[in-house]
Amino acid sequence: MARIREFDTEAAVEAAMNAFRRRGYEGTSVQDLVSATGLGRGSLYAAFGSKEGLYLAAMDRYRERYALPLVELLRGGAPARELLREVLVGTVDAIVRDGSRQACLIVGATTERIAHDPKAAAHVRSTTASLEDALCELIAEAQASGELPAARGARDLARFLLVTMQGLKVMGAIDPDRPSLMGAVEVALGALDRTGTA
Repeated sequence: MARIREFDTEAAVEAAMNAFRRRGYEGTSVQDLVSATGLGRGSLYAAFGSKEGLYLAAMDRYRERYALPLVELLRGGAPARELLREVLVGTVDAIVRDGSRQACLIVGATTERIAHDPKAAAHVRSTTASLEDALCELIAEAQASGELPAARGARDLARFLLVTMQGLKVMGAIDPDRPSLMGAVEVALGALDRTGTA
């Protein structure tokens, strides 16, 4: 009979996720992961196979914790304009609250891993595609009902808002100044009301 694992896998992945957010993949050593999780190297390797395996598990956890609830919110049926404002302002508020300036794991993986790590790239693409699709559906429904102008394509607006959300995270890591970030939010929300192309 296989030996029962004597530790909380969920807690270990959560701790590893936060370590990777603080230091990135390359900046996080196996010893850092041992310290963060409280587990021995043998236990980590037995459970996840490698540092990369634990990183991919952390990316899964990040998607479950942050991306999937956002997708559900976007598909919850609330008025699009109010919901999009709530999402963007919520992004800013989360950035400002984060005194440790932990990076978005998706942004970090994009800049650090996506060019040479096919598994990490697949995670990033899957997560961002689900967010873009949810944004597109929300905007398309709002355009069909007349809540938002339909001169700009829903897919283009969805990508623009996704770029805005990720850009806020990058700029917020540089300087989490709420008024500056909210200025960008207002410009992005204003783009929803424009009735023609540039």
